[in-house]
Amino acid sequence: MEFMISAIIFFILLYTVIPYFLSRGLGVNVVKRGRDLSKIAFTFDDGPNPVYTPILLDLLKKNEVKATFFVVGTKAEKYPELIQRMHNEGHLIGIHNYVHHSNWFMSPWKVRNGLKNTAKVIKSIAGVTPIYYRPPWGMLNLFDFMRRGKYKIILWSIMAEDWRTSGGSEKIKQRLANIKGGDVILLHDCGDTLGAESDAPRNTINALKDVLKTVQTKEFTCVRVDELVEKL
Repeated sequence: MEFMISAIIFFILLYTVIPYFLSRGLGVNVVKRGRDLSKIAFTFDDGPNPVYTPILLDLLKKNEVKATFFVVGTKAEKYPELIQRMHNEGHLIGIHNYVHHSNWFMSPWKVRNGLKNTAKVIKSIAGVTPIYYRPPWGMLNLFDFMRRGKYKIILWSIMAEDWRTSGGSEKIKQRLANIKGGDVILLHDCGDTLGAESDAPRNTINALKDVLKTVQTKEFTCVRVDELVEKL
């Protein structure tokens, strides 16, 4: 009995905590930032959202900024016009998951099918096959960690904790005040996931109006993730 309990604990650690430590802590098999200190990459998770994604796309277009959207497959199916617009306006579309569930609590087969289904949805709408992947909450399991070659896993070097409304846009601006060259910046264009607040993206967009001006004064070039990591 003790052996069985020990084996189960070992398996759980092997499947979840160890890959998480190696990826989030040590950056093994993932990309957290780029080497080109003249470039930064804004990334947006959890969408598309019918209210906030169009407003965000308008803001990015106005400021001539190219970004990366890690989309949820079921939402991409529901709002294909937003996926098409992202692609038409030059943004990179990556995979977040087919549903916004933690990979820690899904079998390898379910994760694999979710990746395949999301890639199929994006390909059917935009005509491109996504190769960049960010698991929800950055929680990699052993399957993600060992699945090298087909997908490039992108995490982040700076986050604004913008999934809650507390602190408003000022909190977000403060957290993004020290953007450095090579940073991969994690933000959200949808707030209807577990632990988030539905109207939180409004603060993100309002904060970005000032943050993008600051970025321009620092002469950073805002690029897609593939442009930031192309030489890694």
